[in-house]
Amino acid sequence: MFLLACLVVSAGIILGICCGVTAASTSAVAEKVVVIDAGHGGIDAGVHGVATGAKESDINLAIAKQLKGYFSGAGFKVVMTRSDNGGLYGLATKGFKMRDMKKRKQIIEDCKADMVISVHQNSCPIPSRRGGTVFFDKTSSCGKALADLIQNAINAMEECVKKNEALAGDYYMLKCTESPSVIVECGFMTNAEDDTLLSTEAYQEKIAYAIFKGAVSYYG
Repeated sequence: MFLLACLVVSAGIILGICCGVTAASTSAVAEKVVVIDAGHGGIDAGVHGVATGAKESDINLAIAKQLKGYFSGAGFKVVMTRSDNGGLYGLATKGFKMRDMKKRKQIIEDCKADMVISVHQNSCPIPSRRGGTVFFDKTSSCGKALADLIQNAINAMEECVKKNEALAGDYYMLKCTESPSVIVECGFMTNAEDDTLLSTEAYQEKIAYAIFKGAVSYYG
């Protein structure tokens, strides 16, 4: 009976420690604001799939929603720049693209984002080009660190036949915050194999998880 009591007490202590660590981790994560930006939207469809005819804007949103689910499930506060097929530009008049970009920047600034992940799909005149590529601001060391981690996670996917490197870029969406910010070009819609994969829910979920896994590892 004495040994049994000791075991029960020990189990209680271990459980208490584990719960304490979990609570502390959850508390720290809950303070992090992750902005997920689904690129394009509305009349700005982006690129179209060479094999499926799918719109980039729709695929961006589908992956962004999967990504939101992973981050929310892990306890992060998630802000989406857009949650439907519409754009953020108001009226579809001259200058709509810049209005759309400025609205995204405003959302990022207003919520004081700790991390920004902008989801896009790539295109290239050379149809053999394929695979995901992560871009970071050329002046941001924290952006590069985040980009490298996400790129490594994408490269580790079994479907990734082309291992790419994270690249520096001079893009508007990468300059909306001093916190780590990346643009994830999930694949080339001008490549039939990539386009076919990106148009399936199973692959959208899988690449969203790879992005999530790489991003979470940024916090150690």
